[in-house]
Amino acid sequence: MVPTSHYLIISGAIFAIGAVGVLTRRNALIILMCVELMLNSVNLSLIALSRQWDNLGGQVFVFMIMAAAAAEVAVGLAILISHMRHTDTANIDEFRLLKW
Repeated sequence: MVPTSHYLIISGAIFAIGAVGVLTRRNALIILMCVELMLNSVNLSLIALSRQWDNLGGQVFVFMIMAAAAAEVAVGLAILISHMRHTDTANIDEFRLLKW
């Protein structure tokens, strides 16, 4: 049986990779993928801790995070596709049209 600490270490590494990607990349699609990576790392840690403590509360939170992630992807991709139709770029610096 794999100890919970291994799952938490992997989850922390995945979260760090996602955070670095959000902070360093300029492509909006890559930023959305890194945010999803961060959400999935949180899901992994919730499932690991839920299994360790024999509590289903963490798994319930995972379903809520998955629903929020699906909504975030739908809205984010819709905004990105709409923007790309007008400017032909996914560079985050070119998103001046979204400002008031």
